[in-house]
Amino acid sequence: MKPLKKPFFRKGNAVLEAALVLPILLYLAFGTVEFGYFFYVKNNVQGAAREGVRAGIPPSATNTDVTNAVASQMTAAGLQASGYTVTTTPANVSGLAPGTTVTVVVQCTWGTVGLRPLQLISTSKIVKGQAVMRKE
Repeated sequence: MKPLKKPFFRKGNAVLEAALVLPILLYLAFGTVEFGYFFYVKNNVQGAAREGVRAGIPPSATNTDVTNAVASQMTAAGLQASGYTVTTTPANVSGLAPGTTVTVVVQCTWGTVGLRPLQLISTSKIVKGQAVMRKE
């Protein structure tokens, strides 16, 4: 007795399944890369804000110390050309009384720093880091 042959319609089954599943898998992979990079940038911007406020709390600190500390952190993260802005509250950190709250906010837009293989995150999304400490 001869073995039965497989039906004709099953020969291209694997190719068809791969063609249907591959776009979904690629979308998931590139989406994971995009969101992972967003959290990398967010973490580095937050770290730059923290280092900026740490530079602004000693009694002899100036706004230049704050911006230099932020610039150093952003350069170390490879985000120096991101068009970021640094805002301090109060506007001038020198000469403040001990115990005064100092806030440093570093922000940029996702369109200037983002790795956007699928453009899932809007280019106008603000990536913001904020840190608050008391003056020494």
